Amino acid sequence: MDKPWLKSYPESAPEEIDVDAYSSVVEIFNEACTKFADKPAFHNMGTTMSFAELDKQTKQFASWLQHEAGLKKGDRIAIMMPNLLQYPVAVFGAMRAGLIIVNTNPLYTDRELEHQLTDSGAKAIVVVEAFAHTLAQIIDKTDVQTVITTRFGDMLSFPKSILVNLVIKYVKKMVPPFSLPGSHSFKDVLAKGATLPEAVAELSQSDIAFLQYTGGTTGVAKGAMLSHRNMVANIQQAYAWVNTTDQKEGEEIIVTALPLYHIFALTANGLTYMKLGAMNLLITNPRDMPGFVKELQKFKFTAFTGVNTLFNGLMNTPGFDKLDFSGLKLTLGGGMAVQKAVADRWKEITGVPLVEAYGLTETSPAACINPMTIEGFNDSIGLPLPSTEGSIRDPDNNPLPVGEAGELCIRGPQVMEGYWQRPDETAKTIDSDGWLHTGDIAIMNEDGFFKIVDRLKDMILVSGFNVYPNEVEAVIAMHPGVLEVGAIGIPDGHSGEAVKVVIVKKDPDLTEESVLAHCKEELTGYKRPKVIQFVDELPKTNVGKILRRELREL
Repeated sequence: MDKPWLKSYPESAPEEIDVDAYSSVVEIFNEACTKFADKPAFHNMGTTMSFAELDKQTKQFASWLQHEAGLKKGDRIAIMMPNLLQYPVAVFGAMRAGLIIVNTNPLYTDRELEHQLTDSGAKAIVVVEAFAHTLAQIIDKTDVQTVITTRFGDMLSFPKSILVNLVIKYVKKMVPPFSLPGSHSFKDVLAKGATLPEAVAELSQSDIAFLQYTGGTTGVAKGAMLSHRNMVANIQQAYAWVNTTDQKEGEEIIVTALPLYHIFALTANGLTYMKLGAMNLLITNPRDMPGFVKELQKFKFTAFTGVNTLFNGLMNTPGFDKLDFSGLKLTLGGGMAVQKAVADRWKEITGVPLVEAYGLTETSPAACINPMTIEGFNDSIGLPLPSTEGSIRDPDNNPLPVGEAGELCIRGPQVMEGYWQRPDETAKTIDSDGWLHTGDIAIMNEDGFFKIVDRLKDMILVSGFNVYPNEVEAVIAMHPGVLEVGAIGIPDGHSGEAVKVVIVKKDPDLTEESVLAHCKEELTGYKRPKVIQFVDELPKTNVGKILRRELREL
């Protein structure tokens, strides 16, 4: 097929990557631990873990899982924690034992957790004590036999470890009572693992590495089966792209504020930058923006990943604009649309463009990315990554010409194996030619750059005209009095649907009239909001995506 995007590739970006360079993610991990043994791998709350320490502790964890817990290759283990030093130890340790990782949101309700554990058939779980009460309520309805508990401060240096654990439990009272008889402490597991034989697990590219749950906003959450081949491919693709800039192995510091249990941070920060020998600066609670900024003051960070709402929140936090950005080489935005107002201000404050990328859980996740050399916001998700194809399709799955809007479809080695135990859902999503149907409406220009117009399911139909919420939101976000905005369709007797916007004020004196006057200048009549609602806060996912379904319930 024609690949117009290749002519827009950066000079040093390859058209194809070597998918077969590594047999598994563990091989990439082992290489990094050997190559960068003395370099810092992860930092959290004042404690730094070197690659050598990470190597040692993951081996201990793997040994315990295999020899003490009796877990076998292919068994599923859930990991339920925010960004703590325990997370990489648990993930890479479990992988070394040949297990499949089921990343689990610590803020899940008991219903959501029960579904994920039951659906995945997880036999083990690592959980932070602050969230263990949720597990205790439903564990008897699952196949989980092995429970490992940990506390926020368990891997921090003395005396901070004790102090953090005391504050979390007794001052902030963040640990509700729970009963999990027979559970094991993370620290005891590592100590016992040090006395056991090394774990052995033969992994190949066809083995599943992660069951990454997705689709909870559209129905029952499904487990995307991401094989070692999928993950190796996406690491290789992202690594090749990032290396089109001046990256220095073993010297980079990447800010990891998005949770590592989310596929964006997992692949971009935890895996791709690990291959570079970078240090991941783990932010446990990014919602504490003043604390976040205070932590950033201590480091000359070189890379930053996040979502639009995170960047917007930081820039509206006192002190952020005073940080040292002299080392910053790359800011990557994904997970949701990057708005022009946010990207322009980020460039103004940091001197570095906010590069937009696009992906899905089902593509491990990176599918498209802008060149690292762009000067500023270009209203595009960029170009398909090396070894990746993009196509715009009509409802009958026919390719559409340049400039026409249709469903974005992706094909490449990073496309998932399918949904766990859901062949029917897999068949609806991946067609017989291997194209993944994303559910996103997009257009491609003549230079091969793709632009997301909106989600198929979020499109608003006003008197027969398509209105894309992303466009309305981007325009209203440009108003100086607006902090955040979400747009949805509401029933309308005259036009079928009408546009409603929900706004968080930046300027307390912002009025409906001011917003409408701004929209009159920037939007044609049918795209302008008919209803405006002001709220203190927009409903969001744990990663910061605005939940339009909850906006509809307001």
